[in-house]
Amino acid sequence: MTVKLNKENFEETIKSGVTLVDFWAEWCGPCQMMLPILDTFSDSMGDKMTVAKVNVDEAPEVAGQFRVMSIPTLIVFKDGQPVETLVGVQQADQLEAVCAKYL
Repeated sequence: MTVKLNKENFEETIKSGVTLVDFWAEWCGPCQMMLPILDTFSDSMGDKMTVAKVNVDEAPEVAGQFRVMSIPTLIVFKDGQPVETLVGVQQADQLEAVCAKYL
């Protein structure tokens, strides 16, 4: 299951372990394509890591903090620090390969 993030819960959620955050918006076609991929990836990862989403229209300050210019942008955080950024639609196996480096 993916966790919905906003400016109130963002820091607390990413501060420990590995978190993949999807920056997206309702109106973004490629972001809609990512939804089932992220859900499947989240289910396959189980408790190994957190998979979360930030709606850039609802939390523009969070997107701005990480200089998100295009969506979907996916950022991998390790213990609160961004360690890798992916832009555009990604397949589950790509997400797994990137996140596995930090688990």
